[in-house]
Amino acid sequence: MKRTKVIDALKCTTYGSDICVKGWVRSKRGSKGIFFIALNDGSTIKNIQIVGEDSNFHEETIKRITTGACIAVSGTLVESPAAGQASEIQAKDIEILGDCDNTYPLQKKGASWEYLRTVAHLRPRTNTFGAILRIRHNMAMAIHTYFHEHGYFYFHTPLITASDCEGAGNMFQVTTKNLYDLKKDEQGKIIYDDDFFGEQTSLTVSGQLEGELGATALGAIYTFGPTFRAENSNTPRHLAEFWMIEPEVAFLDQEELMDLEEDFIKYCVRWALDNCKDDLEFLNKMIDKTLIERLEGVLKDTFVRLPYTQGINILQEAVKNGKKFEFPCEWGDDLASEHERYLVEEYFKKPVIMTDYPRSFKSFYMKQNAATADGGSVGYKGATAPGPTMQGTDVLFPSIGEIIGGSVREESYDKLMAEVKRRDMDMTHLWWYLDTRKYGSCPHAGFGLGFERLILFVTGMQNIRDVIPFPRTPKNAEF
Repeated sequence: MKRTKVIDALKCTTYGSDICVKGWVRSKRGSKGIFFIALNDGSTIKNIQIVGEDSNFHEETIKRITTGACIAVSGTLVESPAAGQASEIQAKDIEILGDCDNTYPLQKKGASWEYLRTVAHLRPRTNTFGAILRIRHNMAMAIHTYFHEHGYFYFHTPLITASDCEGAGNMFQVTTKNLYDLKKDEQGKIIYDDDFFGEQTSLTVSGQLEGELGATALGAIYTFGPTFRAENSNTPRHLAEFWMIEPEVAFLDQEELMDLEEDFIKYCVRWALDNCKDDLEFLNKMIDKTLIERLEGVLKDTFVRLPYTQGINILQEAVKNGKKFEFPCEWGDDLASEHERYLVEEYFKKPVIMTDYPRSFKSFYMKQNAATADGGSVGYKGATAPGPTMQGTDVLFPSIGEIIGGSVREESYDKLMAEVKRRDMDMTHLWWYLDTRKYGSCPHAGFGLGFERLILFVTGMQNIRDVIPFPRTPKNAEF
């Protein structure tokens, strides 16, 4: 008999018909010669109940139906008398496809997140991680659908690169060299002429710079792929390997970029609410009782657009009124997560797009705001800053802090080169990037969204290691 997925079996109302389901046993109990099995195949958060009489099955078969075992059940679909489920299956035949003994690591209820990370090869079978992974799939579908419907082209940027997306993070090196016998020059520097690519190469920290090349040819592109950052960070918000979405768009100004950021993130949240109802309700009940309310709030509110300088003024006023922050918040400081969350969760109580950051901690490729007579600059909607500012547009979210980092890119070759020289940057491996400013340069802008941070927000989870199947973090590359 052809297999029916549990999600379809639960919707089926052709009672009295024969049906076959296959999956993993979540639980089994028995009473007065009748056994009840909760079966799940990953297609839905919900289990289907299997009911059978002990007398109809071999005793050894019933013993082998343990938590975690994989079974195939053929039987009759009937209307369920139990509350909370419309259908169940009266079993006629049960085949054990995969035994599971009492060493199964998911036997215990209420296992900690830390423990579940040690059994990452099995944790997708739990209710919570099944829900997270189904939502993760749906968010990926939302992203591709949004950009396709808006005329963007999916652009594949390299994972192995000889250049650094300056300031984006430390890089993992890629080599075929024998690390025990490295050839070096007189200054002690490694010679790469016998390496696979003939030069030093690394795993990418961002596809942005190559994405800009696509935008200046195709008009609007997006990347969606893995990125790698060799940062020795053990926070709940950082991974060494994660996925990034990076649209780049020609002829886009700062205000249009913020419109894009807000529209895109709302589309993704709306998709989750429309397509992940059962999983979100489960997570709302078990993980974060304000999850669905918070998601719906994002759709209702217009994001605040806040120049950095005004944000600093708000934070400093809060300090005067007794608010304590661990990190300083003077003009020129890169805001910490605590500052971002204060603005979003306590002051405005809605998402914020912060703009016009100081040049001192932003990347060289960002467009600089117009200077004022006193040496400052005028940014978004005329906000005056005491120093040079860049047209950055970072989206700050409740519970997360920064979820999107974006900017208008500098299209002028002369201005870009002036910034490169001011920072004393070596552009040897970025000659091709500078070329785009010499041959038909155009205004353009874009942003980067860490996929896992989006999943954190949509699921209500607190640690980024729990929204990716196999987290890569310092001292951990298992599975």
